[in-house]
Amino acid sequence: MLKNIFHTIYPLLISVLMLFGSCRTNQEGYVFKYSNEQPESAIRSQSMVYFKDKLEKETNGKIRVELFFSGILGNERELMDLVATGALQGTRGGFFNDANPKYNLLTLPFLTSGWIEALRLVNSSFMNEINNGAKKNGFHIPVTGISQGFRAHTNNKKPIKHPSDFKGLKMRVPMQEVFIQTAKAFGANPQELAAIDIYQALQTGVIDGQDNPPSNIWDFKMYEVSKYLTVTNYATGPDPFIVNLSWYNTLTPDLKIIFDRVAKDAMSKSDQMYRSKETEYLEQLSNHLEINHIAGDALIPFRDAVKPVYNYFINKGTFTLEEIKKAQDIAKKTNM
Repeated sequence: MLKNIFHTIYPLLISVLMLFGSCRTNQEGYVFKYSNEQPESAIRSQSMVYFKDKLEKETNGKIRVELFFSGILGNERELMDLVATGALQGTRGGFFNDANPKYNLLTLPFLTSGWIEALRLVNSSFMNEINNGAKKNGFHIPVTGISQGFRAHTNNKKPIKHPSDFKGLKMRVPMQEVFIQTAKAFGANPQELAAIDIYQALQTGVIDGQDNPPSNIWDFKMYEVSKYLTVTNYATGPDPFIVNLSWYNTLTPDLKIIFDRVAKDAMSKSDQMYRSKETEYLEQLSNHLEINHIAGDALIPFRDAVKPVYNYFINKGTFTLEEIKKAQDIAKKTNM
């Protein structure tokens, strides 16, 4: 019972403490408190260390950056809530739907074929429109990157070589509707869990498997509690740099320019590191897991299985068929 009470009041306690800290330090300048769920050694975290060093240097210390990693301030859901309230100034993670539901478009299965197409899309004017759309929900998004690479599935039961192999498997998915619907389309039984809870859930059999970019599978040591890895590159996702808009609007115009430029530099560095390291992560994972690479004609059943996911979100009104085609055209550089 005490654990449940603590979990209930934890976000409130963090908010009070962080708000107090902001009031105390803002007298000396601007303070940007940032947190993400990945460990400090993770690429996302390291790109934010780069952001901190460069921003403090280029603003001559007018903006001081405080970084909190490994989920010490909460899971991604809690961190997003803290940014929304202003108790925390920034985060990167999976709850980008709060900023703008149209970010879900980038998570559609097989929307892009790889890094080149995905990067072309997130660096387009179309993506800038989505970034700007977050303002109405209280967020400033200076840049969006690729969320840690392309997702792969691990499980403890059997190799996955065809969508039918998902049938009956309890697969952890992020707490986002796109991934829930995609898991259902594959035939799996989706289980919503925070990333920091996956290891124990796999270890205890609460879930049979999960999917994540290879970097997360490695950083969170999921390979220790899995047997099989299936690489389809079925989806990636956006990595918006999510900033509390009210805090951002307190910056002077010159500091806003510097902040946005450094944020874009940090995200570019993040994308470059994830892309270059993806093959290395898979090689490391091959020492612990049986890996199946699905490509060519073998991908056709997977692509066919997820077609209902597109119709689901179109019918729901999250985005239109025209927006999907526009994103695909930008990614493939056709009709541009």
